[in-house]
Amino acid sequence: MHAQDYVAAVIFGAIIGVVARILLPGRQRIGVILTVLIGMGAAVAGTWAADRWNLHSDHLLDVAGRTFDWLVLAVQVGIAIVGVAIAAVLARAFSTEKAEN
Repeated sequence: MHAQDYVAAVIFGAIIGVVARILLPGRQRIGVILTVLIGMGAAVAGTWAADRWNLHSDHLLDVAGRTFDWLVLAVQVGIAIVGVAIAAVLARAFSTEKAEN
């Protein structure tokens, strides 16, 4: 692995985390760093799950010389949505701010 692979992983994790926050309804009171970390974890977990259960499609996406499978991307975003939802619930539960009506 090269330095550019780590940079690509951070960028890809950020994109997956942001997409998850956009698709999840309501407001999530979590920061950008946590969003990126959730996205990176979802990318790893989604790739593992797709390989484990042989979830692959013939529809591929080429970006900057890299090929991505749409079904694997969907699994990754799905895991990120769950991760963002859990983080938002925990952030709300441990928040010191007064609840808004």
